[in-house]
Amino acid sequence: MPSSQPFKRHRLPAAVILCAVRMYLRYPLSYQDVVDLMAERCLDVDRSTVYRWVQKFGPELSKRTEKYLKRGSLDWHVDETYIRVGGKWRYLWRAIDANGQLVDFRLTARRDAKAAKAFLKNAIERVRLHRPVSICTDKAPTYHKVIREINHDYDPHFDSITHIDRKYLNNRIESDHAASKRLLGYRQIFRSLRSAKATLAGRETIRTIKRGHIHNKQSGVKGEIAFMHQLFQLAA
Repeated sequence: MPSSQPFKRHRLPAAVILCAVRMYLRYPLSYQDVVDLMAERCLDVDRSTVYRWVQKFGPELSKRTEKYLKRGSLDWHVDETYIRVGGKWRYLWRAIDANGQLVDFRLTARRDAKAAKAFLKNAIERVRLHRPVSICTDKAPTYHKVIREINHDYDPHFDSITHIDRKYLNNRIESDHAASKRLLGYRQIFRSLRSAKATLAGRETIRTIKRGHIHNKQSGVKGEIAFMHQLFQLAA
């Protein structure tokens, strides 16, 4: 359960903290950029403070948004990309539905059948009863094996998930990867898997809110801010 008082013992007001976290996650800014923007508002913070806020409230934002997510399509697009973590390339597995709504993501050190199966099984368990009826991927042979195994795990006598491997049909998620990495800007290099996962959780959640894939959100930037305040029970 999310903490009911996550801002306890913080020096600055909750609205200021959420403003800084939202700016960092929504726009391609560095920690220093956020510090400078705070300074323009006569607020004195440093980069390490903004970093700690993002690491704490990024995952917290993701948890609190979960129950407001709209029901996704049962047609998924799955692909992996890569980002730099601790000086090494790590693999970012992502699944979106036919409407562009994020289903799940997972960051792994390897790009193999074991990692693909773990990602897909976690994604399917996350949506529970709303399992996909089709999964569109590129032509990587790993996916054939993994989806066949997952089908067998759920029902040995029936292929409940149809695998589509026409590459041109998977342009949707490849374009989404590109948009996501542009948003990262020069944050594509993370120091650790832990910090990368926390930042990515917050960033993906902010993108979900921005795109309107949640209930009870007004349109525009003001709607995004109001929704975040609602999540953390702040006065409008």
